[in-house]
Amino acid sequence: MTMKEKKEKLELQTWSDLPTELLELIISRLTLEDNVRASIVCKRWHSVAISVRIVNQSPWLMYFPKYGNLYEFYDPSLRKTHSIELPELNGSRVCYTKDGWLLLYRPRSHRMFFFNPFTREVIKLPRFELTYQIVAFSCAPTSSSCMLLTVKHISPTIVAVSTCHPGATEWVTVNYQNRLPFVSSIWNKFVFCNGLFYCLSLTGWIGVFDPLERTWNVLAVPPPKCPENFFAKNWWKGKFMAEHEGEILVIYTCASENPIMFKLDRINMVWEEMKTLDGVTIFASFLSSHSRTDLSGLMRNSVYFPKVRFYGKRCISYSFDSCRYYPRKQCHDWGDQDPFENIWIEPPQDFSSFI
Repeated sequence: MTMKEKKEKLELQTWSDLPTELLELIISRLTLEDNVRASIVCKRWHSVAISVRIVNQSPWLMYFPKYGNLYEFYDPSLRKTHSIELPELNGSRVCYTKDGWLLLYRPRSHRMFFFNPFTREVIKLPRFELTYQIVAFSCAPTSSSCMLLTVKHISPTIVAVSTCHPGATEWVTVNYQNRLPFVSSIWNKFVFCNGLFYCLSLTGWIGVFDPLERTWNVLAVPPPKCPENFFAKNWWKGKFMAEHEGEILVIYTCASENPIMFKLDRINMVWEEMKTLDGVTIFASFLSSHSRTDLSGLMRNSVYFPKVRFYGKRCISYSFDSCRYYPRKQCHDWGDQDPFENIWIEPPQDFSSFI
């Protein structure tokens, strides 16, 4: 082909000739309205627009400052950071998030309260001394079915389960006997799934509390088996637990290895290793993790970790499609992370008044 023919061919190329990867990158930056407009250009654009269309909103990573009251919220879908003064949180530590609400604890006064950083609404709770500050709640505190739960081991075979609800005057504590060892620590994880609280212990055992029947049971499911090269300094700390559509997921990490994902098989009472998330996105943090579907095609089938690099421009993530971390060489020893430093939280649908 002559130079003239090559030039004529280039002039005849249109937007529809863009490589799929580049087209995905461009359309993924569009608003939902513009994405819909782009999808009617041609069949190829329609396919790409649908694959990257964001139906759900990703949670934001909230950073708790070491000093002062300026809090940062990082949006991984737009790679933007928003800042706001929240003096109401002075002297508090975050415990859990769900449905856009924070559960906070003031160690000096043993005060616990709910706070919505987007509406500034506060819901007070009875005083309670938290041993490990690991506590969870089932749903938004504005719901009549909201319940709080914390677990403290008295001995390897006895745990004290404490519960409370908004409007209560005190916490209720009941001791339960375990048939299997269950030790509570600052590295335990909580999720609420199918009406039950699941608690992952430091050593990988799962305790289940039924708030209706008020029963506690440690499942006879041996902890997930990890490769020998996972037995590094902090492998037992660098775990995350999430819930997705009724399934319990656990992510094991090791600084020098790729993460391993497990799903709890409650029928066969085993942990099943997962090679894919089937398009789901997990937003992992030590105190509370979240799952999403229908996010940008570039974010799907990935785990987003609670750390932002490159001056707030890129969140560390791991893709199960390409079996690698993004950005490259960002393998992190999550066991060294301060569990109270940050947490994922659902932003409001209309956050224009918040910014």
